[in-house]
Amino acid sequence: MKLNAITLDCPDPLALAAFYQQATGLEPHPKSDAEFAGLAGVEGMFIGFQRVADYRAPRWPDQTVPQQIHLDFAVEDLDGAEARLLELGAGEPVYQPGEGRWRVFIDPAGHPFCLVRAQAGELL
Repeated sequence: MKLNAITLDCPDPLALAAFYQQATGLEPHPKSDAEFAGLAGVEGMFIGFQRVADYRAPRWPDQTVPQQIHLDFAVEDLDGAEARLLELGAGEPVYQPGEGRWRVFIDPAGHPFCLVRAQAGELL
């Protein structure tokens, strides 16, 4: 079994796909539209974004509306990646549980995601 796609609920699939496309450099799927948009990577990974009526954004760290899933991205330079993501419209919550090992951000649709320092052979 091989994971090949992750899909996030959101109110505006094209806008959220544009945010992640700028953040990751993944290529937009040619059949993306206002109901479902996607990004494809060279190694077959696909991130999808689907429109959900009455979408409610997760609350971080409060679990009133639980996060349910979050993405982790490995980067060489945490400070540089942070600056770029904030320019693209990501939010940075005050609560940062990683004690410097990772940083939590909020995408434009409210999903928390993390940046971790890229280290060969290591997970979080």
